[in-house]
Amino acid sequence: MKKHIILILFFITFGKTLFAQNSLTVKQTRLEQQRIRLREEIKQINGLLFENKIKKKSTLSEVEDIQLRISVRKQLIRVNNEQANFLENIININQRDIDKYRSELTELKEEYALMIKNSYKSKSMQNRLMFIFSSENLLQAYKRVNYLKQYNAYRKKQGNKIKNQTLNLQELNKNLIFKKKQKKILVTENRNVKNRLISEQATQEKLLKALKTKSKSFEKEINQKQTQASLIDAQIEKLIREAIAISNKNAGNKPSNFFTLNSEAKILAKNFKLNKGKLPWPVNKGIVVQHYGTQTHPIVKTTKIKSSGISIATESNGKARVVFGGEVMSILSFKNSNPTVLIKHGNYITAYKNLSKVFVKKGQKVISKQVLGEIFTNKETGKTILQFSVFNGMASENPAFWLNNM
Repeated sequence: MKKHIILILFFITFGKTLFAQNSLTVKQTRLEQQRIRLREEIKQINGLLFENKIKKKSTLSEVEDIQLRISVRKQLIRVNNEQANFLENIININQRDIDKYRSELTELKEEYALMIKNSYKSKSMQNRLMFIFSSENLLQAYKRVNYLKQYNAYRKKQGNKIKNQTLNLQELNKNLIFKKKQKKILVTENRNVKNRLISEQATQEKLLKALKTKSKSFEKEINQKQTQASLIDAQIEKLIREAIAISNKNAGNKPSNFFTLNSEAKILAKNFKLNKGKLPWPVNKGIVVQHYGTQTHPIVKTTKIKSSGISIATESNGKARVVFGGEVMSILSFKNSNPTVLIKHGNYITAYKNLSKVFVKKGQKVISKQVLGEIFTNKETGKTILQFSVFNGMASENPAFWLNNM
């Protein structure tokens, strides 16, 4: 019973240690992935929003771009700090383990040296034979033979233990040096990021002072954009509502907010739903410059903006692509705005707004990552921005929950 209890306690302790080590590895991997992603995002912001310096941006647009970069830099600083603190904890743990192993190794070596010394004194075959033959009876002689065997086996075991402990110590030392280098890299990177952040914040502060004198005109500009976006959204909602009504009527069903689907469309809708969080981005590369839902404008705090989807900045003359197989439901064109393409995936619809060229036709079957058209590039700002939305029947949903790695 005691043996069983000891074994259970050993496995519980070992399991906890293994779980803790795995948790540390998972956390370190997660932080490193976040760091890489944020660095890549800053790189894309620089490439997509700040590459064309010839184009003269409006003050509002310039401040918005700088604000986005500042926001990502702050996230990178936070992740770097978290990772540096995490590495510091690992360094302290490694240092503690190294001290422990060194102490154990010293004890093992001292014990082993004493064993070797004692063994040397009685190493001759004559002494061993005398030790065995001087036994009072056969049983005692047998026990003495076993003792000598066990002593030699133990000595060998101790030798191997010293070897393994030395290897463990060497490995810990290597790991400690590596972690210290990692931390040094993070600290240096954070210092550089902070310096850039300070510079950008100073530039932003100057621009914000200029904005204050024109806040009313900027509010008007934002509201005009919001009005235009609302008109497009209203037309999309109207089209979806009419399409749903027709599908229900043709099937002889009561009016609802969802399509009446045939067996093929049901499978398509099911597969679309199963890919939630895994869908490819509607552009080859890009960054989100406006998120889903109602939010305070990042610069003009007195103004609220509402978005039925997300806005993604991409490369000049970038292409919009389908996120999942389906059928072209409609191609919309509005006065003073660029074309929008709606793709139906069973009961789900994806919308691709702000195109300059459309490469598909209504009723056409499309596959995942197929190019729909070219995204409009604003000649004044040099920006190329796709507005992307996801609808489940009549209701819009946050695309961030549907696209991969958002």
